[in-house]
Amino acid sequence: MTRMRAVDAAVLILERENATQTFGVPGAAINPFYSAMRAHGGIKHVLARHVEGAAHMAEGYTRARAGNIGVCVGTSGPAGTDMITGLYSAAADSIPILCVTGQAPVARLHKEDFQAVDIAAIAAPLTKMALTVMEGAQVPGAFQQAFHLMRSGRPGPVLIDLPLDVQLTEIDFDIDTYEPLPVHRPAATRAQAEKVLAMMARAERPVIVAGGGVINADAADLLVELAELLGVPVIPTLMGWGSIPDDHPLMAGMVGLQTAHRYGNATLLASDFVLGIGNRWANRHTGGLEVYRRGRTFVHIDIEPTQIGRVFAPDYGVVSDAGAALVQLVDAARATLPPDRGVWVKECQERKRTLHRRTDFDNVPIKPQRVYQEMNLTFGKDVRYVSTIGLSQIAGGQFLHVYKPRHWINCGQAGPLGWTVPAALGVAVADPEATVVALSGDYDFQFMIEELAVGAQFNIPYLQVLVNNSYLGLIRQAQRAFDMDFQVSLAFDNVNAPEVGGYGVDHVKVVEGLGCKAIRVHEPGELAGAFEEALKIMEDLRVPVVVEVILERVTNIAMGADLDAITEFEEVADAEILSRG
Repeated sequence: MTRMRAVDAAVLILERENATQTFGVPGAAINPFYSAMRAHGGIKHVLARHVEGAAHMAEGYTRARAGNIGVCVGTSGPAGTDMITGLYSAAADSIPILCVTGQAPVARLHKEDFQAVDIAAIAAPLTKMALTVMEGAQVPGAFQQAFHLMRSGRPGPVLIDLPLDVQLTEIDFDIDTYEPLPVHRPAATRAQAEKVLAMMARAERPVIVAGGGVINADAADLLVELAELLGVPVIPTLMGWGSIPDDHPLMAGMVGLQTAHRYGNATLLASDFVLGIGNRWANRHTGGLEVYRRGRTFVHIDIEPTQIGRVFAPDYGVVSDAGAALVQLVDAARATLPPDRGVWVKECQERKRTLHRRTDFDNVPIKPQRVYQEMNLTFGKDVRYVSTIGLSQIAGGQFLHVYKPRHWINCGQAGPLGWTVPAALGVAVADPEATVVALSGDYDFQFMIEELAVGAQFNIPYLQVLVNNSYLGLIRQAQRAFDMDFQVSLAFDNVNAPEVGGYGVDHVKVVEGLGCKAIRVHEPGELAGAFEEALKIMEDLRVPVVVEVILERVTNIAMGADLDAITEFEEVADAEILSRG
């Protein structure tokens, strides 16, 4: 048996579990762990500027590729509390990340030592396990259990807290005989699949709602195969966007109160049967349940038993990993002759052809719709988009096109401001050859803008589209209900940058001060050229490039309280062809 420090065993387990990419900030209480990473050499590390940023980088890394688990590392005290927002956003979207924190020595935990906080208790509601390891010999088991939990059932994050003396404890450990624990995921049966298809066969206008569970299960190909076998249109949720290509004949559009297509909402409202796979009936997808459910039969398949019936009781529920369920559904569909859905599919396709919002505005200042039109035309089908929240993200959901799984990477449920920049860096680390394009409003961008320096230091290029209206735009729009525009404007006359015209922060100077490059755009005709120039700079200099687009101050983006009551503030474009963007 080999004698080693507990932290050396932990690092060897990370390597064996194939979790070899870390993001973090060292500190006194976690330095032994860093010394083990340095000594063994098999773990890569990106030094963040803020531990919350490191957690979001780990999220982006995990979300970018099937099987990835990003690791976030920090010291004791505030490093752990800084991670909490990352744990929340990971837990809410079923994303496995491992957070490792340092801690005061065991004997000092109850003495209110410097930076000694019960981070396990704080993190417990947001993790599948949050554990302060009290004995060195328990460290291997804690890490083994962490990976088992992160991968089993509904995926999610884990936090392991390591007291300083526990890290340094000498233990006996044999990595050569270490084995990961078996992963457990519930799986649908053939009988359940046959019942689902029998219920669907009785419907005239069925749709499939594909959630983020399809992406997590790496089962997009199976989803498309099922839809094609059955001739049934697919409605991806925001977290499932990309599970079927936007230009697929059976992609019926997204549904919801905000990040939705006009044709998607119309098709859902015209349907009579909904098969939900790997989704959770999020409120911004459903809107009011009376409208959403009226006249429709629902089947719900989800990996987490407590999700079945949480929002509303389906007519039939199946607890299963989305991939395992789709295997059974595809096999059962191959053995049956489904009803002819040709008329229904053509109706859905006609809605998709004609029900669009206008994007070809030539206004100055620029209207945001034009930005997304030019993004579609410039970046093509292989781009990976990253975004989190706000009018920028909502408009992105309405106007951008996504063609592949994991090419729309979005913090769906938590939506923390500041998430986009570090998450985009994590995505770019996971897929260095990809064109990664992040989308932010000015407020989201300013929250964790310091993380751009990480991209400059470690040569992690990505393109940041910054749509700047110098407003908390979504909150301003929400305040219309209170007849106010209160404390939501970010505009001021910058004494150092009169050229920004009262829009406040000079993002170009800040970005360049952080070691990156920036381009400011005022005219819609300049957008395509700016995007192309940014891509070239990224390739040449290998740093993040920001394209700041100066928008009109006030634009209200379509949304409403129910699927049949969406307010269209701007012009619609019936008969606009999808390929125009």
